[in-house]
Amino acid sequence: MRPMDTICAIATPPGEGGIGIIRISGDQALEIASKVFVAVSGRSIWDFESHTLNYGELRSPETGACLDEVLVAVMKAPRSYTREDIVEFHCHGSPLVLRLGLEALIRNGARLAEPGEFTKRAFLNGRLDLAQAEAVMDLIHARSETGLKVALEQLRGRLSEELGRIREGLVRLLVELEAGIDFTEEGITFISPQALANGVEKIQERISQLILTADNGRILREGVTAALLGRPNVGKSSLMNALSRTDRAIVTAIPGTTRDVLEEFITIQGVPVRLLDTAGLRETQDEVEREGVRRSHDALDRADVLLAVLDGSAALAPEDLRLLELGKKKSMLILVNKADLPSRLPSAELAEAARGCQVVKTSAMSGEGLDDLKHAIGDAILKHNLEPNEAIFITHLRHRTALVRAKESLDQVLLSLERRMPAECVALDLRAAVNAIGEIIGETKIDDVLNRIFKEFCIGK
Repeated sequence: MRPMDTICAIATPPGEGGIGIIRISGDQALEIASKVFVAVSGRSIWDFESHTLNYGELRSPETGACLDEVLVAVMKAPRSYTREDIVEFHCHGSPLVLRLGLEALIRNGARLAEPGEFTKRAFLNGRLDLAQAEAVMDLIHARSETGLKVALEQLRGRLSEELGRIREGLVRLLVELEAGIDFTEEGITFISPQALANGVEKIQERISQLILTADNGRILREGVTAALLGRPNVGKSSLMNALSRTDRAIVTAIPGTTRDVLEEFITIQGVPVRLLDTAGLRETQDEVEREGVRRSHDALDRADVLLAVLDGSAALAPEDLRLLELGKKKSMLILVNKADLPSRLPSAELAEAARGCQVVKTSAMSGEGLDDLKHAIGDAILKHNLEPNEAIFITHLRHRTALVRAKESLDQVLLSLERRMPAECVALDLRAAVNAIGEIIGETKIDDVLNRIFKEFCIGK
């Protein structure tokens, strides 16, 4: 990072559009922008009030030729995203116009921003903490309303506030413990071992509660993969079309129609679900179909939830039994499809083959059981109901890992107190817990962690 540089980037997605935005941030943002912008009003960009839009022309500084008619937004420090002076050029969304405008800014002293550098500056300048900065990316990539709400809550600082309270509680305990170490010779005790243990246990409980939310938090952020598996013509493609409300998969009465793995995203109980429709599992001499079957087995391996589809209008076939056996090590739901037809699948035989897995009767043709199926999928992937407006979720592996380290350090604190170890040893583990919590919100700064986080961002953010 070169914090004093003025950086610029295109802040809108690639391609043509109604509007394209070029963003510039830094101490020289106004000066550089003034060289390429001429206001229709004749006013200087320096005289614009902060947080106003002003109409004018984006011009080539060398020839003075008009590149585009634009609106310019001026946001003066510290009331900006980066807490630096920011100027945004709202252009027509032509890739050529945006490129020419960006090049004009670079020729006049700005440099192209690195991935995530605007948000990184917001963090370094105290506008956001590290957990809030990561929430920006979660917000951009949110695929469900529930995931969006969780990201917004984290961006607003809800997780950071809770972690801040935990860290502050640990710091208070550490201060009292170290104060007692300083006055050991005088025989002054600032906090008793029992009071320290009680305080540690209360904080440890709060940390444990946060760790328990990590599985659901990861699901909210990343979603899950559910694979429809079964022998040919049991209705996998029809079920996929019914669940996604599209004609994504080709449906025919000819076995082996599906040759490749098809994907579609749906939302179930606020969770993004990547639904995979696979080729029918059977022995075949057709080389193309055999490759499709191989890919079906790959889908089985990477799926979080298996949706084993059976034909309710036919008896169990050997392929059905092999599928149920393959799915034993996964979270699996059994879908008995074609419930609109007379059943030829004995309940006792199905119960024995299911081995405790939940069975849902469905009909892709009539829609019977689809709501029950969605609820069953939700129950299979979530450990408890999601209430993003009331709960705080841990959505990043980095956060969970740091919390686990903090909890382990506090376990060691309690063990040291039980064994009556020297206060210096207790303080060492207590400080390790403080640092672990600090890593999440950026109070404990580690350069390689920062670089890894912000490299995941797009350049204009």
